Amino acid sequence: MKKSYLGWNLFILLTAGWLMGATVAETPKPSAEPAQKTAAAPAEAVIPADNILSEARQLAQNGDFLAAKEKYKQFLTRNLSSDLKKDIRKELEGLNCRILFSKTITPGSIIYDVKSGDSLYKIAKEHNTTVGLIVRSNQIKGFTIYPGMKLKAVIASFSIKVRLSKNKLYLYQGAELIKTYNVATGHGEATPFGEFTIENKLVNPTWYRAGAVVPPDSPENILGTRWMGLSVPGYGIHGTTQPESIGKNISAGCIRMLNEDVEELYDIVPAKTKVTILK
Repeated sequence: MKKSYLGWNLFILLTAGWLMGATVAETPKPSAEPAQKTAAAPAEAVIPADNILSEARQLAQNGDFLAAKEKYKQFLTRNLSSDLKKDIRKELEGLNCRILFSKTITPGSIIYDVKSGDSLYKIAKEHNTTVGLIVRSNQIKGFTIYPGMKLKAVIASFSIKVRLSKNKLYLYQGAELIKTYNVATGHGEATPFGEFTIENKLVNPTWYRAGAVVPPDSPENILGTRWMGLSVPGYGIHGTTQPESIGKNISAGCIRMLNEDVEELYDIVPAKTKVTILK
């Protein structure tokens, strides 16, 4: 009797344990509290283009070119439309040239005290710049300088990149893009690509073509008002009497620019400036 009673109790205990285990296993665990949603950052307010540019334009108008330049550069870091950024870059490039052609001293320029015996050519050669850039940036009339005169001299190095597929020429001062120019380049693979240097510079160049010498004042001379010959013989960067060709792959291999553009570039870059031509 005793054994039966113990066996029956053991059976009841085991059965209850099985039922409790089944109940626990089948009872779903309480779900964790839903994570609090992080509030989304408010979208950046759309600022009208005129408001964005007005402050930089006003600074430039007041002659504070460097502060205006910083404003333009700050705007380019914002989340703006591609069209607005394009407009800002265009205005910034225009400002870059105004700074170059002004007496504003930048990290890439110095003040030079003119001494007895100095000439514009001598000063330009000593500082690896051009007479044209010294004249433009100091608003010198008649190329006249005198001892004691203080001149701005740009000492930063320039370089040029040409992108054949886009017909664009990019002027750099150090690592900074200063200005973008539209150009015409050679049809097919007529324009060589690689790294070159500017070896010679001419005002109102004579055109030496196969079997003929075409003087500057001839209507057949298509070289325009300036020539910058490259270290690959027969090729150069020059102006044009055919402005409608700009933006096209149409030349025999040279890089064409509008006369006003090539005159500006000619005054900025000295001989031996590096020119990289890319496909």
